Amino acid sequence: MQLRSLVTAALAAAPVAVSAAGQLGFAVGNTNTDGSCKKQSDFEADFKAIKSNTHSTLIRTYSSSDQFGNPCNTPSEVLPAAKSQGVQVLLGMWPDGGAYDKEKKPIQDADVEQYGDTLFGITVGSEGMYRGTYDAKSLIAWLGDMKSTFPNTKIGTADSWNCWNNGSMDSIITSGIDLVLANGFAYWQYQDIGNATKTYFDDMAQALAHVQEVSGSLDSIHFMNGETGWPGDGGSDAGAAKAGTQNEATYWKSAVCGLLDWGVDLFWFEAFDEPNKADAIGDNGQKASEKYWGSFDSSRKPKFDMKC
Repeated sequence: MQLRSLVTAALAAAPVAVSAAGQLGFAVGNTNTDGSCKKQSDFEADFKAIKSNTHSTLIRTYSSSDQFGNPCNTPSEVLPAAKSQGVQVLLGMWPDGGAYDKEKKPIQDADVEQYGDTLFGITVGSEGMYRGTYDAKSLIAWLGDMKSTFPNTKIGTADSWNCWNNGSMDSIITSGIDLVLANGFAYWQYQDIGNATKTYFDDMAQALAHVQEVSGSLDSIHFMNGETGWPGDGGSDAGAAKAGTQNEATYWKSAVCGLLDWGVDLFWFEAFDEPNKADAIGDNGQKASEKYWGSFDSSRKPKFDMKC
């Protein structure tokens, strides 16, 4: 069966071909603008802002212990906050640089499975295969360990869409994981806003089709778009991809709302501006700001209408 052609055709079809809309989630950092670790009350304020301006009740985090060098204890703060606000959490681990055990301990200490459905799942790593900060053998071992430790929780990993499509993640796909998060940014592919949605849809179609081919199933693994987004005012350009809140809003209405209409779950990167965040280095070797990618500013004020 040519699953690639089936999925690509499905994404090109009308939204009515899909029985249910995708679920919208947000990436949320675990530090405040002053660099301090977020506490339960900070996360509760985050979730109230998200729920007041969108239909989303799902967020993902990236690290359970550290972000920007601060020793945070994220699981014990974010999960009770989420439970109090009716939000689900995809809890992230950042195992790079030998930090796997350090990242696992706060998850164990929080006894995360006590939160039931509030815990959507756990992801081990984010784009580490793309960056080359760990290899497939290590990632498979970590994923297996997490599945053994938390048998009632969905376990997965996030990486760039092209890694899910080009064969480098095939051993991960067949390792028994529950969740595949494929990140896709037309911005980082230096696409003009006029071509961004087409690029994004094509990326997701290719990644999803390959996951289905390798797994031999249309739905044995829960496929999600792990990240997509566009920088707002104050952000830096990437070739033809121009930063600005107007383009950010355009991308949201076209790309995000479009993929949700087609029934694909996705996480917007990111919920809130992080003016304390260090610059990223793009594929062209140049610095690029990741301070202003939020659909809300750092005071939790929405930048544009996020209703689809």
